[in-house]
Amino acid sequence: MKDFVKGVKDGLPICFGYVSVAFAFGIFAIGSGLSIFESLIISMTNVTSAGQLSAVPIIAGGGTLIELAVTQLVINLRYSLMSVSLSQKFGPSIRLVDRFILAFVNTDEVFGVASSKPEKLNRNYMYGLILTPYLGWSLGTLAGALAGDIFPPMVTSALGVAIYGMFIAIVLIPSKKHKSTAMCVVFAIALSCVFYYVPVLHKIPQGFSIIICAVAASLLFSVIAPIRTEDNEHEV
Repeated sequence: MKDFVKGVKDGLPICFGYVSVAFAFGIFAIGSGLSIFESLIISMTNVTSAGQLSAVPIIAGGGTLIELAVTQLVINLRYSLMSVSLSQKFGPSIRLVDRFILAFVNTDEVFGVASSKPEKLNRNYMYGLILTPYLGWSLGTLAGALAGDIFPPMVTSALGVAIYGMFIAIVLIPSKKHKSTAMCVVFAIALSCVFYYVPVLHKIPQGFSIIICAVAASLLFSVIAPIRTEDNEHEV
């Protein structure tokens, strides 16, 4: 019980941060034509901000399941790597079924907090750690969806700008740290503009254009401007 409470306390800062971002997502989902229930279900079954934000336009636009699946695979692939890494810190109390449940809420922030712990992580602590972020994400989405359904369009439109602030926050720090990351982001934006403004390319479904831009930019800059880790630098 003590470890569970400790996990809950460690997860509270993540929870508070998620409420504001999820609130913006709820407004965004409602503004895209989804219902309150649909918006909430998306957050309760897919705890990933970037994945959800990319999924809403595909769902609202009547995209195919293939578009949706491939988009989620590309955007959320990093979580599988994070889960493999985090699993190395799990103690014997965490069983196979626990690993699947914990992986479901293994977000960037949860991974960061858990990975920083010097000791082996037990089952009670990990369940406490993911509980409050999950509740914050779900309740924040519900609050945003309710606000988007009640507030006038002028207000919801203004609040919806917060979602773009989240995108900027995601890429700003790594872009300032690594020049190649900034170049990759700029290239992806430029490529996205090409898909939007060129008449022939504009006919490509939005879900696939997101996939193409993300994969093309990542592959190009992984070749021409790879980010070297400390281990690689020592090897060189």
